[in-house]
Amino acid sequence: MALNLPTMLFDRLNRGSVGDARLIRHARLSGPMPWVIAIMVALTVIAAAAGLALSNTARSASDELSGGITVQVVEANPVERDRQARAATQRLKDTPGVTDAHQVSQDEVERLIEPWLGARVGDDQEIPVPALIDVRLRERIDGETLGALRRLVREVAPAARVDAQSTWLRPVFGAIDSLRWLALALVVLLGFALAAAVLLAVRSALGVNRDTIEIVHLLGGTDTQVARIFQRSVGFDALGGGVFGLLIGLVVVLFFGRRFADLGAGLVGGGALHWYDWALLGLVPAVGVVLAMITARLTVLRALRRML
Repeated sequence: MALNLPTMLFDRLNRGSVGDARLIRHARLSGPMPWVIAIMVALTVIAAAAGLALSNTARSASDELSGGITVQVVEANPVERDRQARAATQRLKDTPGVTDAHQVSQDEVERLIEPWLGARVGDDQEIPVPALIDVRLRERIDGETLGALRRLVREVAPAARVDAQSTWLRPVFGAIDSLRWLALALVVLLGFALAAAVLLAVRSALGVNRDTIEIVHLLGGTDTQVARIFQRSVGFDALGGGVFGLLIGLVVVLFFGRRFADLGAGLVGGGALHWYDWALLGLVPAVGVVLAMITARLTVLRALRRML
């Protein structure tokens, strides 16, 4: 009966059954590994969700402001200011390519600037407030179009200033782009950290099971068969930890999404995640499992070549 033991072990190894994993102590390989992977996946989901939300915010704001301009009539005399504002509004309405042009009421202007300059700031005896005209164009604004509109408006309103609305938020767009790159960098770094954690766990398991691996080799087992055992063990750990980490990450994302939605701000509202964004977040654990299994396989194969 003892003479048949090597043959039985070799047959089990060749069949690739689940019992083969017991040749390499699975408990020693797992340990804290699923929890480490869960933390990595949760942080990756949060960072990826932040990056996707920032991308949606930038895209929404750019689309909304790409065809808009603002005209300010800066004139101290309120009567002359109102006359120039009405004349500029009418000129813009008659301009081809302009879909809408309306003068913002003085009460609305005062409400907009009251949080920064205080109440009754609209009183011309204290601080003259310029008249504002909101204009929407059919096409995106370029430098030539903006220059032509400035010349047309200044023919009837010499005190008018014409600016593209997108230029006001250019520093904001720059900051959003920086944050998007930061989120991408965090996702990449977390991927490297996950791979490093798997590498250390596999190396530790190789050291603990060195004698068992040598016996497997003596029975005729190949490096690929041994690597498959470690790869399968790491795959189970990564799958369990990845699913748990995904749930944690989604809870955090939903919590902060609800808090930002309560702000009611237009720019923040444009950063809502779409269904395809949620689908991408759902792929994070799958990518983590694949990355962990590939790392485990390559680590084992490289270590076994050095052992023999």
